[in-house]
Amino acid sequence: MAQISLTFPDGNTRAFAAGTTPAEIAASISNSLAKKAVSAHVDGAHWDLQWPIDRDSDIKINTMADEAPALELIRHDLAHIMARAVQELWPETKVTIGPVIERGWYYDFDRDEPFTPDDLGAIEKRMKEIINRRDPVRTEVWDRDRAIRHYRDNDEPFKVELVEAIPEGEAVRMYWHGDWQDLCRGPHLQHTGQVPADAFRLMSVAGAYWRGDSSRKMLQRIYGVAFKTRAELKAYLTMLEEAEKRDHRRLGREMDLFHFQPEAQGSVFWHPNGFTIWRALEAYIRRQLDADGYAEVKTPQLLDARLWRESGHWGKFRENMFVVPDEVPSAEDEDTDPVLSGEADLMALKPMNCPAHVQIFKQGTKSYRDLPIRMAEFGCCHRNEAHGALHGLMRVRQMTQDDAHIFCREDQITLETERFLDLFGRVYRDMGLTDIAYKLATRPEQRAGDDATWDRAEAALAEALRAVGIDFEIAEGEGAFYGPKLEFHLTDAIGRTWQAGTFQLDYVLPERLDATYVGEDGARHRPVMLHRAVFGTFERFIGLLIEHYAGRLPLWLAPRQVVVATIVSEADAFATEVVHALRARGVRAEADLRNEKINYKVREHSVGKVPVILAVGAREVAERTVAMRRLGAQGSRSVALDEIAAELAAEATPPDLA
Repeated sequence: MAQISLTFPDGNTRAFAAGTTPAEIAASISNSLAKKAVSAHVDGAHWDLQWPIDRDSDIKINTMADEAPALELIRHDLAHIMARAVQELWPETKVTIGPVIERGWYYDFDRDEPFTPDDLGAIEKRMKEIINRRDPVRTEVWDRDRAIRHYRDNDEPFKVELVEAIPEGEAVRMYWHGDWQDLCRGPHLQHTGQVPADAFRLMSVAGAYWRGDSSRKMLQRIYGVAFKTRAELKAYLTMLEEAEKRDHRRLGREMDLFHFQPEAQGSVFWHPNGFTIWRALEAYIRRQLDADGYAEVKTPQLLDARLWRESGHWGKFRENMFVVPDEVPSAEDEDTDPVLSGEADLMALKPMNCPAHVQIFKQGTKSYRDLPIRMAEFGCCHRNEAHGALHGLMRVRQMTQDDAHIFCREDQITLETERFLDLFGRVYRDMGLTDIAYKLATRPEQRAGDDATWDRAEAALAEALRAVGIDFEIAEGEGAFYGPKLEFHLTDAIGRTWQAGTFQLDYVLPERLDATYVGEDGARHRPVMLHRAVFGTFERFIGLLIEHYAGRLPLWLAPRQVVVATIVSEADAFATEVVHALRARGVRAEADLRNEKINYKVREHSVGKVPVILAVGAREVAERTVAMRRLGAQGSRSVALDEIAAELAAEATPPDLA
């Protein structure tokens, strides 16, 4: 019998008969490993314990202690167990696909009746029964024709279509969980009892077109989440509850910050309170850019398609661009739709600012002595996102970036990167956002430029990160097609991770748009273009801040900083005096003189997340004091007017001006 050589993680090598399975290998090592084993990795590929190995390979046996493979198996098995439970409860239901996703899985079903919340409870109950049966999981490889006949005989048209899409001659893997069968690549656990029965939850039902095609049948998608332990599930559900309380859309209503409406899908209607936050952030970041040597510019919203073709965006990004013909439409009368000729040149609302910044760079001759040129713009951009992808401030169609592009020589890349990293770190510390992971995203498989250029670019970014003392991970193959980039992953107050800001190195756009400078040798050279944003977009960054702080923004950012609320009408004049004193010190203050009880006023302004409420009654008028109550604090303290004005003025000063 043919022999194969398997190399274990400790470097030891052993010979086995070709076709030996990982389960047999685990048993040959020890009985305890055989009991604990859940899967293997063979030459880096996740491998079912039942699959034979027929070549020399590196192998690692996985147990439940191996986090990533264990969770993948648990979630994948639960997708099958859920589909089995659904068909046991409603045998007429047709099954489709059920992949693993972040923190869980989903499965799409074809069923005439909609699933209800009560149905989800019944499905969960049946899933736990299936898990407790400890049914064995087995797998076979069939030929394509046999699999098609099987699914036709069992009236599973979606499975027939999936198998028909597999190239002829290619084997088809089938899995059984007990007597329930599904088409699947695997791997899976060895019996249903290995799935923790108390560490999963069915979350929701949504509509989903078959194979993502809106012309195909609408299916019902059930989502679930799963973890290794009940404690992990509980922690996740607690985080979801906290996230719901912090949802920026909910807080946006309570704080009267912004709204959306169907007439402007994905575009924000900023209310005065919300735009106050915007203006505070814009003034802050503008001061940082001015101090850091950026020149601010303003470029057009609407640009000819020829420029987008030259830049390469037309071919790669056109489906996300709002395109308009360059003509005056005609109409028979004011009630009819405009008539377009279909022959006009096309223009597009800009989805990004970079090609326009290159046009400014190209005006006049640039020398090597002029570089670096740091060009900033609070540029309003539009991207044609699908309606279903829109999500409050986090995913919009109209956005404003704190955008900038640095045109520099290749020998300046490291220093400019260091300079940006210093700016980025300073800004995020001022915002109270300090838990940031840095990643260097390296060359993707499909890329522009030669390997030597990529070597230099990646080395320059890595050198800059090390120079400023930043630990970073390598995100292999995740760079942009035109160059490597830095990714900034922020963890918020409840443990969620957001990608914030951007820094990308680009050799391609200056080449495509013919940007040059005169070098020390008198010849023309291409500048390197560094794309960078600190906030990213104002919309998303404000949404992130609202959720991170649960609406309780630092005083300098809070749109309504202080409310002076009267307890009795005789205090109205003094309340007005307090407001004027605070405003004179730069504090955003307002009076609440309504004939309402003070507890009602406090409750209302607390819902609106006003950081400071100053109550004034007859005693405060006589003593020229205020009763100060902080948002979320129990009780209040009495403070003299002059003292509170100085205290709040200092606290309301932006951190860079303090």
